[in-house]
Amino acid sequence: MSLPPSDSHAGYSFEQDGIPDKKTLRRQLLAVRKAIPENLKKQYDHALCLRIKSWLKERAVKTISVYLPIRNEPDLAELYEVLSGKVQMALPYVPAKDSPLQFIAWQPGDELVEDAFHIPVPKAMQQVPMPEVLIIPCVGYTADRYRLGYGGGFFDRTLEGQDNILTVGVAYSCLKTNFQTEKFDMPLSVIITEAGAE
Repeated sequence: MSLPPSDSHAGYSFEQDGIPDKKTLRRQLLAVRKAIPENLKKQYDHALCLRIKSWLKERAVKTISVYLPIRNEPDLAELYEVLSGKVQMALPYVPAKDSPLQFIAWQPGDELVEDAFHIPVPKAMQQVPMPEVLIIPCVGYTADRYRLGYGGGFFDRTLEGQDNILTVGVAYSCLKTNFQTEKFDMPLSVIITEAGAE
């Protein structure tokens, strides 16, 4: 669901009049996300946390992969505090450029260090099995729940053959778009935005 037109959102939606290549689209959507005013972004992040919490409450899961925000991604710290101590959380870790992700145990407050890709990871580096739910930030997403990421293909490689894993795409509703999918692209289980679940 896209945001309804209003003066308060003018300039923060992305209208597509064609299907650009993913590189161009990624650049445009990152600019849209960056342009969201900070006070509006905080409102969106709070709404996202409430919606994801509600979605998780309906499912008896014990292990969840989360993320720490970079490049203006939704900040879910409020949700992580609620989950802390109730479920095993983990952060994705990139062991090598063309390999699947690994998952490292994490709770809010754990000491972090940067990996080779300058992504924060827990210093303790306690590897855990693939979590039941992966919460995945999206640069953009489609009505069919396909995710546009940063182009590394890490989640696609990680999820290949893993049909029992629930994948939750997280994005702002103004980033709903369209792009040509490729054979290795896989739709997510659900996309959750500040406006609802799709």
